[in-house]
Amino acid sequence: MDKMTRMKKKYKEDVVPALMKKFSYKSVMEVPKVEKVVVNVGCGDARDNAKAIEAVVKDISTITGQKAVITKARKSVANFKLREGMPVGVKVTLRQDKMWEFLDRLFSVALPRVRDFRGISANSFDGRGNYALGIKEQLVFPEIDYDKIEKIRGMDVVICTTANTDEEARELLTNLGAPFVQQA
Repeated sequence: MDKMTRMKKKYKEDVVPALMKKFSYKSVMEVPKVEKVVVNVGCGDARDNAKAIEAVVKDISTITGQKAVITKARKSVANFKLREGMPVGVKVTLRQDKMWEFLDRLFSVALPRVRDFRGISANSFDGRGNYALGIKEQLVFPEIDYDKIEKIRGMDVVICTTANTDEEARELLTNLGAPFVQQA
């Protein structure tokens, strides 16, 4: 471990001891950790415009630092003029250092740049310790050049943790610096 990202270092030095104390774990291995972060962009206009999906792949790859994968429709839906196998979106699964790097940028740079930002909802946990949030535009990431994008697109970010309960996951993310809305 020569180069440790800032967020990973914070996790090891501050978050683990805090969680062990709060939930009185017996072993360090019980402490929940972030497993992966999945960034997903739905691209409905890809069926009419082949260039759209390429632009999304480029944007997401730039934001995450990892090559994006094109997701294809699993089944045909006539109402949406969609056939099985057509490209419908783009996703990236981040793990290890790229994941820590992305979370650091998400919490400290991107989210505070959102207009009228008051915090992220604390109710978006799935009951198994995973957290999902939607970002309305890719422009909140400093890597994206405003002049080079043709369409503003949102994205879903899912943070998968090893926590068993939402309470443990919320505590983990709060200690990592997730800007949750403060309940009055």
